[in-house]
Amino acid sequence: MKPHPIRVVVADDLVRSRLTVLFRLLLAIPHLVWLLIWSIGALVAAFVSWFATLAAGRSPRPLHDFLAAYVRYATHVYAYLSLAANPFPGFVGEAGSYPVDVEIDPPERQSRWKTGFRLVLAVPALVLANSLVGGFGGGGGTRTGGTGEADAPAWFDFSGGGVLLVVALLAWLACLVLARMPHGFRDFQAYALRYGAQTWGYVLLLTDRYPTSDPALPAAQPPPKPPAVRIAVEDDRRRSRLSVFFRGLLILPHAVWFLLWSIAALFAAVVSWFVTLAAGRTFVGLHRFLAAYVRYWAHIAAYFFIVANPFPGFTGTAGTYPVDLQIDPPARQSRWVTLFRLFLAFPAWLVAGGLGSVLLVVGVFGWFTGLVTGRMPEGLRNLGAYAIRYNAQAHAYLYLLTDRYPYSGPWEWARPEPEEELEPEVAAA
Repeated sequence: MKPHPIRVVVADDLVRSRLTVLFRLLLAIPHLVWLLIWSIGALVAAFVSWFATLAAGRSPRPLHDFLAAYVRYATHVYAYLSLAANPFPGFVGEAGSYPVDVEIDPPERQSRWKTGFRLVLAVPALVLANSLVGGFGGGGGTRTGGTGEADAPAWFDFSGGGVLLVVALLAWLACLVLARMPHGFRDFQAYALRYGAQTWGYVLLLTDRYPTSDPALPAAQPPPKPPAVRIAVEDDRRRSRLSVFFRGLLILPHAVWFLLWSIAALFAAVVSWFVTLAAGRTFVGLHRFLAAYVRYWAHIAAYFFIVANPFPGFTGTAGTYPVDLQIDPPARQSRWVTLFRLFLAFPAWLVAGGLGSVLLVVGVFGWFTGLVTGRMPEGLRNLGAYAIRYNAQAHAYLYLLTDRYPYSGPWEWARPEPEEELEPEVAAA
């Protein structure tokens, strides 16, 4: 498949200056003012580009370059604000000038039909971008004026919420303590910023290629330590229109059973907490019971949000569902981590809550596309699976299945790096 015309390139070493992190919001004020002024110019340029693209089938090169620099600059500023990168960015959106950068292809021919209805077609992408990035994706700060064109996009507005805001606040604390950005946080931010850049590139007529929600891009590296809870996806993306239409009713028996199981799981987790404090690991039986509970939650979440198609079983048995969890057997756990588990889990649950809102958007769009096409878009399916995996890891951490912290980076679908070619004599050895 041809690469998307708008791509994010990451060349960040994760090192952060505590001093600039502490005063990051104040340091960004000149950029926020300049971004507001530039947004007004971008609005006018987009309006002119819309008419030009309708007439000629492509955006004029000067307008394209101006809007591309705007999208690139806005991404630089948002990467700086959210701590996805460390250096103070420049003010011109120059390509290749920042560790989190945007590559934008030259103007190409665009469909006049897509151009004519661009704002309508962009609504789903804007909704998803808002859940990921907040104001960056057009939350409360983007309005539609009487002309039908969007007002200045609120790249600088954190009021819209989004998972990126939650991650940025947690990263701010982590960077102050460690002087480093957690790898998983940075990889999630790169993904969210890429989707936001593609969304606004689509709105501003830099391309008529729709934003891709697949979290495999940009490719994320695996976590430093293998996670104890992993997701396995063996879904063919085909959806039964009948079961999709009645999905909300079909899930009701599972909702009742999950509520009952949750009560038992709560008591089991309390017992497991005392056992792990005393023995340094939980009992095999308790681990098996709670692992089945977390796996069952993943199965019904995948079913309800259209990430998978078959009606799930009621036992949470491993290997019985197309979107499944692989959970390691019980291992030794730190007693200190166990003692403060409830407090330590709080940041992970904040991120899980944000990704839960993303999963809801995936389910709504998956419901419509499943009804119309009988298939689930691959990008939405993978994004939903990623959100389920992180939430499952948060459940597993809270319920003492592991003391390995949930990993926020979307690494599951990262393409393996090509192996270096060996010298002939080495390969023959």
